[in-house]
Amino acid sequence: MIAVLIAALLGLCVASAVAVAAAEKRRRRRRRVGGAGDDDAAVSAGLSQGIIGQDHGGHWCISSISISGVQEMSFRGGDPAAAGEEEEEELLERVRGMVPAVAAAARAASGFPGRWKAIAAKLDTLPACLSDLSSHPCFARNALCRELLQSVAATLADAAELAARCREPPADGKLRTQSAIDALSGRLDLGLRDCALLVKTGVLSDAAGPSPSPSPPTAEAPSAAVQADVRELLARLQIGHAEAKSRAVDGLLDALRRDERSVLAALGRASVSAMVQLLTASAPVVREKAATVVCQVAESGGAACEALLVSEGVLPPLVRLAESGSLVAREKAVVTLQRLSASSPDVARAVVGHGGAGALVEICQTGDSVSQSAAAGALRNLSAVPEVRLALADEGIVRVMVSLLDRGAVAGAKEHAAECLQNLTSGNDDLRHAVVAEGGLRSLLLYLDGPLPQEPAVSALRNLVGAVSPDSLVALGVLPRLVHVLRVGPSGAQQAAAAAVCRISSSAEMKRAVGEHGCIPLLVRLLEAKSNGAREVAAQALASLVSCPANAREMKKDDKCVPNLVQLLDPSPANTAKKYAIACLLTLSGAKRCKKMMVSHGAIGYLKKLSDMDVAGAKKLHERLEGGRLRSMFSRH
Repeated sequence: MIAVLIAALLGLCVASAVAVAAAEKRRRRRRRVGGAGDDDAAVSAGLSQGIIGQDHGGHWCISSISISGVQEMSFRGGDPAAAGEEEEEELLERVRGMVPAVAAAARAASGFPGRWKAIAAKLDTLPACLSDLSSHPCFARNALCRELLQSVAATLADAAELAARCREPPADGKLRTQSAIDALSGRLDLGLRDCALLVKTGVLSDAAGPSPSPSPPTAEAPSAAVQADVRELLARLQIGHAEAKSRAVDGLLDALRRDERSVLAALGRASVSAMVQLLTASAPVVREKAATVVCQVAESGGAACEALLVSEGVLPPLVRLAESGSLVAREKAVVTLQRLSASSPDVARAVVGHGGAGALVEICQTGDSVSQSAAAGALRNLSAVPEVRLALADEGIVRVMVSLLDRGAVAGAKEHAAECLQNLTSGNDDLRHAVVAEGGLRSLLLYLDGPLPQEPAVSALRNLVGAVSPDSLVALGVLPRLVHVLRVGPSGAQQAAAAAVCRISSSAEMKRAVGEHGCIPLLVRLLEAKSNGAREVAAQALASLVSCPANAREMKKDDKCVPNLVQLLDPSPANTAKKYAIACLLTLSGAKRCKKMMVSHGAIGYLKKLSDMDVAGAKKLHERLEGGRLRSMFSRH
């Protein structure tokens, strides 16, 4: 008898839950189309079920109760068509009232008992979550709370309907029913997670923003309204299903177009983390949108946003998008990697550690012009970190950069390739020889034939001249390119060219060849450069070249050579060119004309101070000039 009564009670719970589910579905349908139908009247007026009770004699029996009580639990006694106008408190109570019946229906379901037991356990935790939500100060003034409650109500209604179907052999088949149960469980998990997230992480407060000010409207009011909208959009990135998050990303993209500053100002760790998670969304279009948002934040948000993105784990999903994303997602991912990899060596090392080098090298070979240039720029940033250069070489970066220098789709990609080769060749002989073996020296020389040769390519050439024999340098036409750079290049390129001349001029033959190609007047002019580094390297090159008699004769003929060198005798610690100027002037002082020019331009005063400072060669040159001056005085008398 007891077993019969229990079975009847379970049947009543399930029937009640089914009625709730049916009413809830009708309510949602009427919210879409408006109005009420006859079904609700039939439910409220005519349906009744038995419930276990006791008669006057204390015996268990089945009594009758109207299902209108269940309907009231669902609708709080109002018109279903007016459900969308419920206050948050009313909606909360309605959802709370649905939970016991749905939990009982879940426990009564006979198919897949393990899964239904887990669902029932989740339902048991829902009231506590709802209580936490309702006690939040922002509960009554936030649209997110209402939407969450409506979503939970819909999930409960679907749970009741599915539980009822599982009391009999499933009409849809076991696999389909099992899939439906798993989907329901996922929706419950999502609702519980979102509820906890709204309460515990500050999302609710962020979305609500500050309370409205009673002060009169001002010029700042529109900005405050925009900030409130942005905060809500950022909160929506963190809750709800994938489609809702996709809509939030759309809104965020629109907000970035309209008022980028407000969006960046409202960003926090939680919203950035949510954006990063969307980079791995199942839908490609969502990944594209998220990559676009992340790219704009990285490019416009400054160092703080860059650090926040990295700390929230943006690098691994960006690398995956660069490897296998759509064209749009790949482009945005690579541009973001270029930006972030320039922020610090640690980030560059992390990109390589996550496998980003291989993806970037591949894009340099196959990508469109924007992606190719960004990938080359990212590789340039990575190659600036010495400890990852060999790893980059293992990915084939040398061959690809040489090829890009020859056939890059845009000028920017070629510039990045030249900078990358400059970095790779700056401190490793093996990499220098690898670049030469791949034809890198010839490619650099062709690149330098342009109207405005840039410093990175000249610096890469400077790094490589020591890895090639002097005869090969002459045969390849290195010297005419250096003369071209010294004549028309920007100051940085001219300085690198002068440094290359220093490295080339290791033998008498090469010194003579350098002079014959017209480098001397250009180096003399470079002594007047504003940059101390450029003046120093020009003086160093002349000090090396002056040992060749032909070069010395040319310097003596140049009216600017001695005056410019004397100016570099300034004893200031900032002047690092003085030792090279002394060496060059010592050689030139053998000529009377040059000696007179040194004295007339004030060299003796400089040399007295330099002699006291024990600068090499200063005392010798000073004595030579003083002796010449004394002899000149005696000869006059």
